[in-house]
Amino acid sequence: MAATGRIHLINPRADTFATRPMFFGKALYSPVAGLLAVAGTIPEDEYDIIVTDENIEPIDFDLKVDLVGISAMTSYVNRGYEIADAFRARGIPVIMGGVHVSYLPREALKHADAVVVGEAELVMSDVLDDLRHGRLQGIYKSERLHSMVDMPNPRLGLLKSARYINKGFVQTSRGCHHGCTFCAEPTMYGLRFRYRPVDDIIAEIEHIEERLILLNDADFFGTPKRAMEVMRAFKGRGLKWQAAVNSRDAHDERLLELAAESGCFMLSIGFESISKQTLRNVHKCQNDPDAYFGLVEKLHRHGIMVLGLFMFGFAGDEPSVFEETLKFNIDAKFDICGYSLLTPYPGTINWFEMLRRKQIVSFDWDKYDQSHIVFKPEGLSAEQLYRGYLNTYDGFYSLASMVRRFPWDASRNPANWAIYNAFFRKGGVVTRDFEQLVARPTPEPGFAAMPPLMPQKAAWRELVLGGAAETSTLASAIE
Repeated sequence: MAATGRIHLINPRADTFATRPMFFGKALYSPVAGLLAVAGTIPEDEYDIIVTDENIEPIDFDLKVDLVGISAMTSYVNRGYEIADAFRARGIPVIMGGVHVSYLPREALKHADAVVVGEAELVMSDVLDDLRHGRLQGIYKSERLHSMVDMPNPRLGLLKSARYINKGFVQTSRGCHHGCTFCAEPTMYGLRFRYRPVDDIIAEIEHIEERLILLNDADFFGTPKRAMEVMRAFKGRGLKWQAAVNSRDAHDERLLELAAESGCFMLSIGFESISKQTLRNVHKCQNDPDAYFGLVEKLHRHGIMVLGLFMFGFAGDEPSVFEETLKFNIDAKFDICGYSLLTPYPGTINWFEMLRRKQIVSFDWDKYDQSHIVFKPEGLSAEQLYRGYLNTYDGFYSLASMVRRFPWDASRNPANWAIYNAFFRKGGVVTRDFEQLVARPTPEPGFAAMPPLMPQKAAWRELVLGGAAETSTLASAIE
């Protein structure tokens, strides 16, 4: 039976180095894994699905469709609102989803007919039923989280795979039990892990016929026993895979041996800071800076590249933090480093803490990309933070550093190493203009950010509820 309807799913332009085509028309990562998962919940016999990633192609605003679905993170949600406004002006209903609108659904409803808060799998049947009856409106939110058992497979065939280097995204779990204050994961997906059955994971991998896999989990090593079960299933399949893991469990030799045997070529680790006090302040207690150097050496012995993620702008950061971090990263021979600026994303614990301290300067969502300064730093001036961030990035990706860090012993794949370093070297910094990098002051938003899942820690719950109430009072005064 032929489909009678058509739905257009859109990822707005993010304009980041990871999603912008830079070499041979290819982007480093595909950002549409969430949209492909949503597409998997839509009956194929009822609707044709068109997926557009604006990073690699223009949007056809004249396309005749029954519904437009837009997913956007904070840094490109304004572009998402522009797209939504354009389609609604043509009489086409729009629904929005994603992390930002899950925390600020009332803001999104100024531009969309409906908003999905949190996970989409358990509410999409209601969305489609309301669409059929012409009553699509308001907020759709499930009263529970999906168990990840019997989840529909993402529609990977809709992806224009030739435009990306990494496009084989596979999610094996949701949730994270670390509760870092700057991260949305705990209040978006929960502090407990939920696992997809291993047989379902393997079936999806076999279906997509993609040998280069990126495990789209917050912390693949978060439960070592489970990670080992998945990796055993990977063995002998000719896979090459990468994943994000925590630094504590990455020391486990059993995990690393299985990772190497099953095809792991890179692990991404949020080291964040080389200061123990900073890590305690942001509740990143699983990290031990004294063990970082040894961990990088250990991963290299297993033939695994290390993508180290570091952040600047924490309370307690001093001018010396940049040079010290850079020296450490080069001496330890990190394969790749991603440097970012602390960003108080709406609805995170960090957001509410900074709101309470009146520390946030700009609420321009375009600047919330971890590459702009949107708050007043403590212990550093905005210019010191700006200069230090750029100097660290430039120093790590200088030719001298790359020669020193290159895997001359071939313990890691030199071609993979060169590809990732080329992308990060060319596009890792969004702007070098001080006037652009330091966001201009703006008024506070007129809508309160509210996490889809409330924090379990009592002090954090009180912080969230107090901050939301204060913003609601402000909104009433503005109206």
